Amino acid sequence: MNSNLAIRLSTAAVVSPLLLWLLFFGPAWGWYVMILCATGIASHEVLAMTHPTDAVSRAVGVLASLAVSLGLYCLTDHAAGLMTLLLITTLLTSLVPLWRLGDIKTAGFRMLAGVAVPWYIGLLTPLALLRRELGEQGPEFVLMTLMFAWMADTGGYFFGRAFGKHPLYPSVSPKKTWEGFAGALLGAVLGAMLAHFWYLPEIPLAHAIPLALVAGILGQLGDLAESLLKRSTSVKDSGSIIPGHGGLLDRVDALLFASTIVYVYTLWLPRG
Repeated sequence: MNSNLAIRLSTAAVVSPLLLWLLFFGPAWGWYVMILCATGIASHEVLAMTHPTDAVSRAVGVLASLAVSLGLYCLTDHAAGLMTLLLITTLLTSLVPLWRLGDIKTAGFRMLAGVAVPWYIGLLTPLALLRRELGEQGPEFVLMTLMFAWMADTGGYFFGRAFGKHPLYPSVSPKKTWEGFAGALLGAVLGAMLAHFWYLPEIPLAHAIPLALVAGILGQLGDLAESLLKRSTSVKDSGSIIPGHGGLLDRVDALLFASTIVYVYTLWLPRG
């Protein structure tokens, strides 16, 4: 077995049970605290790429990311407070380069990165909203979302290794193939079927499978978006916090997009 794959599997074997215990048996706020910590770590990883020599700007960006996440989670039913927090956060982050000017040639890039990162990493927050807002079905919807992203990742990995011949987007991610992309979609659909037939029968297949396909496609695009970010900043991995997996962002890049589309789906469900 590939040594890196062995490390990845060992890490997953340790981390996954802890995540599932917190998801199903811990309080909703405890799950959100974990999401909030992940938001801080992932935002720091991105800002380390975009602001590699400016620790102060990275700290401001992390605080802004935490503020966006807290606003999305705590002010869901307070539109004025939510809009005020999010607009002021955006305004202030756009002004940071005036204070931390640095190389004028990269100032525009750093300004836009500082504004965008809190919103980009804030896409983790729907995982906490799903857990809290869907009552007893909250953990099941979160688990389904995790399976969309991670089973797609697994399907893409093995299909790509076994059958990959046709590059998907070589200028951004040379190792990704169309065969791996197809495997990722199959993995996401398998996740939908497991959800329907095993732990979430309330979601009909007529919803689960299209939702899985959309989440799978967006998740793969999210993976490519992170690859583009790393390639443009000459970084191989977003970090090294997870043995065998690289950085946290390397593990949640697809999940950012999958969780958002699943949460949007639930917003349009009829409420009893």
